[in-house]
Amino acid sequence: MGLRSLESHAYPTLAPLCFCSPALLSAFPSSPDCGSSLQPASLLHAGSPSFPRHSVTAKLINGGVAGLVGVTCVFPIDLAKTRLQNQHGKDIYKGMIDCLMKTARVEGFLGMYRGAAVNLTLVTPEKAIKLAANDFFRQLLMKDGMQRDLKMEMLAGCGAGMCQVVVTCPMEMLKIQLQDAGRLAALQQSPAPAPASCRPHSVGSAPAHKRPSATLIAWELLRTQGLAGLYKGLGATLLRDVPFSIVYFPLFANLNNLGFDELAGKASFAHSFMSGCAAGSIAAVTVTPLDVLKTRIQTLRKGLGEDSYSGIRDCARKVWIQEGPSAFMKGAGCRALVIAPLFGIAQGVYFLGIGERILKCFE
Repeated sequence: MGLRSLESHAYPTLAPLCFCSPALLSAFPSSPDCGSSLQPASLLHAGSPSFPRHSVTAKLINGGVAGLVGVTCVFPIDLAKTRLQNQHGKDIYKGMIDCLMKTARVEGFLGMYRGAAVNLTLVTPEKAIKLAANDFFRQLLMKDGMQRDLKMEMLAGCGAGMCQVVVTCPMEMLKIQLQDAGRLAALQQSPAPAPASCRPHSVGSAPAHKRPSATLIAWELLRTQGLAGLYKGLGATLLRDVPFSIVYFPLFANLNNLGFDELAGKASFAHSFMSGCAAGSIAAVTVTPLDVLKTRIQTLRKGLGEDSYSGIRDCARKVWIQEGPSAFMKGAGCRALVIAPLFGIAQGVYFLGIGERILKCFE
């Protein structure tokens, strides 16, 4: 997931989570004309003597490494976010810390990483699609690669995000089912068992008595609903990710520009790191209501007394009426805590040039 890339980020998701890592925007040398490191050097004219041409392969390696490291570091917080957003009836968890403690006690340490395998498997192709699409749309929309146009940058990011959901949507779909399984199991452990007709049910999911697996869930969805089953919540995913990029890109550009060093030709690593963390966290919290809707819609199994939703409007209406406006901010703190480290990790990976170092070993 991306680091923001894991964002997504969810995740993360990672990245769960922005369409272009801040590292892609700030880890490369900047143009002295624009006073900002928003434009990656690899996207500029190949003939420019001031900007080294970075390997696309190295960028993909950097994105994959950042995603893998980021998912490993912050996935438990993302799991807590999913469970907090989904509880609407009987509240099992009082907050993020309570959720993580109960999960570790009941399910063990590895229980906090339920669904991580899905993200670790799909984060690299997700980043490959995102980076390739971002490059394509920048070249298509930018008349002159040497000149930064913030509106075009935002449009390129949105276009990359729309392409990225080809992987992001099914990845989030499977991840959410695995993350929420522990909460549903805890709901079933009540002194007075509910009638069979009222017990948690599933559609295209594993039976309640079995531990679900991504393979089983994916197979059942494909068998019963076809490819559309894996893309349930596609509209909600786009509705979350596009506004995220619209908030993030201009905010990061302005924050990063505050630390621009004329001698170095760019902002310092520390300043870009903090700018990416701040912009990512603010953007993540801003779109939390949309993330809540996406999580609810994509959750297949429901606990006793929990509603099913026919779409985005139906979900928003029921949440507002039954739980009040505060329910739209469930998991906001978790999202901020997930995305800030994701951006920081991505920034570090690109700054250190992990991909370039790996490729150099094979030369």
